[in-house]
Amino acid sequence: MRPVRVPAVASAVAALALVSGCGSAGGPESAGEAPSAVEPARLWPDLPPASAAPYDYGEGETARIPGITVPGGDVRWLDPVAVAQAGLKAKTDRDSGLDELPDGTVRQIRACRSAPDDCPVLNPYYFDLTGDGRDELVLGIRMPGRQLAVRAYLADRGGLTRIMSTSDAVISVELAGRDLVLRAPSAISGYEYRTAWSWDARQRAMLATRDEILRAPERRKDADRDRTPSPSGSGSPSADGR
Repeated sequence: MRPVRVPAVASAVAALALVSGCGSAGGPESAGEAPSAVEPARLWPDLPPASAAPYDYGEGETARIPGITVPGGDVRWLDPVAVAQAGLKAKTDRDSGLDELPDGTVRQIRACRSAPDDCPVLNPYYFDLTGDGRDELVLGIRMPGRQLAVRAYLADRGGLTRIMSTSDAVISVELAGRDLVLRAPSAISGYEYRTAWSWDARQRAMLATRDEILRAPERRKDADRDRTPSPSGSGSPSADGR
């Protein structure tokens, strides 16, 4: 569920340390045989494997946004409020219902033009999440209870497709490479959840590819401010507000 990735460089250095050392004459010296890889032991081997998920968590759901065209395939031309409003009418390719917003938030989105101060749609960000050289649109929508809905949209065949839809009580939303990382509080003091969403070319959607519970880092407001790109910009690392 929560794999840990070891950088290739670190693995190479570790392997070198196993097979070499420094002899009395300053030359390389064998450190002995490297330990053999141990295969995982399967528990309850007679238990029949499940063939279907017990719940639909909405992973991989996409939705065509009705009434939205993308001039030249450039999402920067789009009005983010218009996208959020049109998204209220979108039909997902599956019906998990997890992309739905609270009724009060829906009313606020519909009233963004007449009551802009109460509009829950945050300033947009633009990042190349798919690796095709073109930016995708990333929107945040504030919800009650300090929760945030995060949506990502792809210019597709002249229109717009939502490729990510999730919500959580977030600490922050960050860009790491081409991944969107959501940090959320944990019930365990001093820990937090981090979920990385990555583009999957086969599903043509953003999937939650890594979900971890980790020690929370010490808060450094100055560092957060230095690493935060301007909304509507193509910078990288962190976005956590208007």
